[in-house]
Amino acid sequence: AQLYILYILLYFLHFVLTQLRNRRSTMKYIKTNYTILDKFLDAVKTHPDKPFILFREQTFTYQEADALSSRAARVLLQSGQLREGDTVALMLANEPMFVWLWLGLVKIGCSAAFLNYNIRSKSLLHCFHRTSAKTLVAAVELQDAVEEVLPSLLEQQVRVYLLTDTCQITGVESFKDKMSRVSPEPLAKDLRSHLTLQSPATYIYTSGTTAAMITHGKLWAMSFLQHLSGVNSRDVFYVSLPLYHSTGFISVTGAIERGITVALRSKFSTSQFWEDCRKYNVTVIQYIGETMRYLCNTPRKLDDRNHRVRLAIGNGIRADVWREFNNRFGNIDIKEFYGATEGNLLLMNYFGKVGAVGRLGVLTKMLSSYAVIKYDLDKEEPLRDLSGFCIEADKGEPGLLVSKITARTPFSGYAGDLQQSEKKKLHNVFEKGDMFFNTGDLLSIDADNFIYFQDRVGDTFRWKGENVATTEVADVITLADCIREANVYGVKVAGHEGRTGMAAVTLRDGNKFNSTALYRHVENLLPAYARPRFVRIQNSLATTGTYKLKKAELVQEGFDPNLISDPLYFLDEKKKNYVPLTVDIFNDVTSGQIKI
Repeated sequence: AQLYILYILLYFLHFVLTQLRNRRSTMKYIKTNYTILDKFLDAVKTHPDKPFILFREQTFTYQEADALSSRAARVLLQSGQLREGDTVALMLANEPMFVWLWLGLVKIGCSAAFLNYNIRSKSLLHCFHRTSAKTLVAAVELQDAVEEVLPSLLEQQVRVYLLTDTCQITGVESFKDKMSRVSPEPLAKDLRSHLTLQSPATYIYTSGTTAAMITHGKLWAMSFLQHLSGVNSRDVFYVSLPLYHSTGFISVTGAIERGITVALRSKFSTSQFWEDCRKYNVTVIQYIGETMRYLCNTPRKLDDRNHRVRLAIGNGIRADVWREFNNRFGNIDIKEFYGATEGNLLLMNYFGKVGAVGRLGVLTKMLSSYAVIKYDLDKEEPLRDLSGFCIEADKGEPGLLVSKITARTPFSGYAGDLQQSEKKKLHNVFEKGDMFFNTGDLLSIDADNFIYFQDRVGDTFRWKGENVATTEVADVITLADCIREANVYGVKVAGHEGRTGMAAVTLRDGNKFNSTALYRHVENLLPAYARPRFVRIQNSLATTGTYKLKKAELVQEGFDPNLISDPLYFLDEKKKNYVPLTVDIFNDVTSGQIKI
């Protein structure tokens, strides 16, 4: 107890000083519309030769990054298609060009939409059009995905670039050769004079095709995460998570805020993770729960503690993995946080309390008006008292986390989706006329006021580090010839973070379940992480009194053939088919013998 009091006092002092500094900075930024780009350009002046991006065997200094982003901006500007405030869709994996393109777009007063490079076909087109983009820039290794939707893009007069020196595809232009022919000199600030902190900086897809608008002001708030975690100007930050997600992207913008070096990897690799940390002298790593578990599952090595990593920042780590990680790889300070890309709340566990995402205190309640409220899992809605107001959950009771929407803690909503934006708002929560952001997450607060993530509710679940929108997966499944209706939900699998996809389906009259056709269907239209691993055939799908599909009971029953009499199927990637889910397969999946 005394130790926690000391932690709280130290945290209080750190938090107050940080808030004062951030408030002064924020007021300055608001008055001058000072963006992350402006911070980057100041860093170029302050330390032009300091390494900014380390990638494979290449080193790019802040000055070189400035020149390359100016070249990228000029190529886009000289196309004659972009106007101030336009959006360009980027579809590429982690590489320095991702950063140059985003910086370049802000230099000319435009924004970027970060497409998930795993999506294809109709989902890709839907994501692209969400932000009204008229330009697409894609990596050369994604050429097949581009060609698949190219006729539709050209019909809409979209300008398409591939990051290559030459291109023979009709309607597609090369990009890198054009970069080599334009000037690296700074661009006139007038090109972005219209930008304010309320202007879109980027669009990030939070689940399926839902694009959250991130303003320049919001990006600033997200980019202070490293500072709040204790990152200093001498650190080297290792980024191996996708830049198209907020967790990966704000690691780069946070590095700009700190003026530090980023060691960037194209894709997370368990075998190369610590080798990279040693190679680049990494001191801070970024994680999600899955990456920490993967690292802990690798064979032990004598050099497991031979590294300079002192700090890990991320979310979703299980308590057992947390302990195992520290026991094996050294006493690394783990800063677990909770936040949503589109949300208006950030929680952080400063205290090292294993498993917690933060701690409820008077100060944090004053600065961020949030609450954990009672939630009816069957009806999938908050419980309300006789006056119609929500009820705060008891200590230890899982409840829905909500955060008040104010001018200081806004919710910008989703691009081109007013209905989904409104769905995230709760009205008249504690008093008439108030409005709260619905996180869609269940959390609990223990007797010591530590906050713990419990589960997700509603229409999304998380698997393999990706958010999956159940309604969008269901829409795809019902396009299969034999499927009449589909109710998609996430189920827990022992030894895995998050939930994997499962679909309860009914068949069209006169049709049998065509397992092979369904496998080909989901393989063609859904990324691997969104494909349902389990299928349950039912005679009818249960609904609520308002005809909403019931999921709570299905989630609870899971995929155990010992308990479920309905026919069950398992997605077998080796056989490229949905095969009957036997007790033996169930046991192999739950024991880890079959990897999913």
